[in-house]
Amino acid sequence: MANYWIMNNIMAFNISNPNDVAKQIAARVKMRRLELDLTQEGMAARAGIKFATYRRFEQTGEISLKGLLRIGFALNALSDFDALFAQKQYQSLDELLNEQTVTRKRGKKNE
Repeated sequence: MANYWIMNNIMAFNISNPNDVAKQIAARVKMRRLELDLTQEGMAARAGIKFATYRRFEQTGEISLKGLLRIGFALNALSDFDALFAQKQYQSLDELLNEQTVTRKRGKKNE
């Protein structure tokens, strides 16, 4: 369990691009799968995805969003996705009011 904790904390600091993030998520899923003593085939069946899809996910981090959500559901971790792109939570009314006084800018179009 100590290695799992160390590995997760190290992963949290080594994020540099989307590919790295995908691989780190796959590594975390693999650790959870192993903690549950499941084979890759067993995990794929539990998640309702093809074995080849799951195996590729663990090796490369590549999977559809729906496939990742199915894995999250199978690991009882679907609620972990709730914070993804969540609306900012304010600690006080003053913080909210200060945020609203900032003028909004438009993004630039890519040319």
